[in-house]
Amino acid sequence: MEKVLLKNIDNPDSARIEAYEKSGGYSGLKKAFEMEPKAIIEEVKRSGLRGRGGAGFPTGMKWDFASRDPKFPKYLLCNADEGEPGTFKDRPLLEKRPHLLIEGMIISAYALKAEYGYIYLRGEYPHAKVVLEEAIKEAYERGYLGDNILGKGVKFHLSVHQGAGAYICGEETALIESIEGKRGQPRIKPPFPVNVGAWGMPTVVNNVETLSNIPYIIEIGGEAYSQIGNPECPGPKLFSISCCVEKPGVYELPMGTPLKEIIYEHAGGIKGGRQLKAVIPGGISTPVLTPDKIDCPMDFVNLPKVGSMLGSGAIMVFDDTVCMVKVCWRAIKFFEHESCGKCTPCREGTGWMRSILERIEGGFGREGDIELLQDVAMSIAGKTFCPLGDGAANVVLSFIRSFTEEFDYHIKNKKCITQ
Repeated sequence: MEKVLLKNIDNPDSARIEAYEKSGGYSGLKKAFEMEPKAIIEEVKRSGLRGRGGAGFPTGMKWDFASRDPKFPKYLLCNADEGEPGTFKDRPLLEKRPHLLIEGMIISAYALKAEYGYIYLRGEYPHAKVVLEEAIKEAYERGYLGDNILGKGVKFHLSVHQGAGAYICGEETALIESIEGKRGQPRIKPPFPVNVGAWGMPTVVNNVETLSNIPYIIEIGGEAYSQIGNPECPGPKLFSISCCVEKPGVYELPMGTPLKEIIYEHAGGIKGGRQLKAVIPGGISTPVLTPDKIDCPMDFVNLPKVGSMLGSGAIMVFDDTVCMVKVCWRAIKFFEHESCGKCTPCREGTGWMRSILERIEGGFGREGDIELLQDVAMSIAGKTFCPLGDGAANVVLSFIRSFTEEFDYHIKNKKCITQ
């Protein structure tokens, strides 16, 4: 398909407003200003756009909830805290096409009647901060941001808020807490941010990729957009693919492109011609898949049918030289480190799982360790404030389910099956 999100990405000046306008940038905004805010929300609903941050919630529905709340001011927050291991799909948008995101946010803010917006940026993306702030400055100078945008009486002010490297702040309520100057920890829901968000006001939190789709939806119309890819969750999708493939990188493809096609056609197959052993399809918190399940379409509807999730669309590919016990252990080390500590099951449980996996990986595994790991994981799943605990539990349970023999071998033989 023709590139939409990554259009002109190879142009060395793609981040500059002149290059963006020359390629048709901000035409969607001008068209949106000829529409009523409610009509824009209806167009987004018609498009079928679902959130690209991982949860896949219908974007238009979220906007509708916030727009119906009578409280003002309303806030629009862009979640650019791309901290999921294996995920780097938003980075080219932030660094190469910042004006696409800015245009998407202005249209969204107009639809929501939000006057203030923030881009919550991952702390490990310092270059993106420089690029975004320069792009925002350019947008103010051209009249796309400010108190009277393009002379239409629309007010929207935008700024960048850089995080401090906490994965938990990718969760929308922890992100809000952080922006408010508090410790980045999730809130109990309900109430939901669309009604009680930043500073107690109605707030919409959308991912970078989600907001970057908005100008295209306005340009071609929701009906045409809904015809791209899977009609149940349509549109272009960015997939970041890494690890044991010949051509790692970010690929823009229609939603629903088969996982096997992405690996073997777009990413060039398994590095060195080795055998495929496992795939994590949507970032480290999504359940691992074995090779017999990779014919599955990459979307929010079909991946759950084979026991995993689309998540952020971050595909991590492992060949037959990789120890899956070690991958599981490394993943749980990450979750333990990034747990905010607010709820006991996650704070204590991730530490226990890491300790058991470390023992197995180190050659000191004991009989009953697999059952103990499963028990601890089940004590975390569904019992935490946010999905971080569920993600950790998913990793352990899916790895044990798919590679039981490998865990058994580690415990009985005190070494990895690949050695």
